[in-house]
Amino acid sequence: MSDAEKWPVELRLSSDGRTLAVAWADGTRHDVSAELLRVESPSAEVQGHSPEQKTIVPGKRNVKIRDVQEVGSYAVRLVFDDGHDTGIYTWGALRRFGEEGAQMFDDYEAALDSLGLKR
Repeated sequence: MSDAEKWPVELRLSSDGRTLAVAWADGTRHDVSAELLRVESPSAEVQGHSPEQKTIVPGKRNVKIRDVQEVGSYAVRLVFDDGHDTGIYTWGALRRFGEEGAQMFDDYEAALDSLGLKR
């Protein structure tokens, strides 16, 4: 895949704020839930500074995206209705959410379950 094909050509937030649709230059399309984007935010608040510092974020089943803000030509910042707005989602990260989102969500639910937490 060429570098040009790795760029999104459209980002569309659903009217209810629960899904971010991403269309890529190579024709691929992904719909990513606000919940997954929030609980796996690339922010230091969620990811920490090492894998051991990662925070499992419960209670975000109904979270919504309020705003999508461009960050240069390489990323977006998502503003969630719970006030979280520190994650920078690069195009590569968004592609990963689209391609690996189902597994990421399964892993998230397993982590919640192991800690006795709820979505």
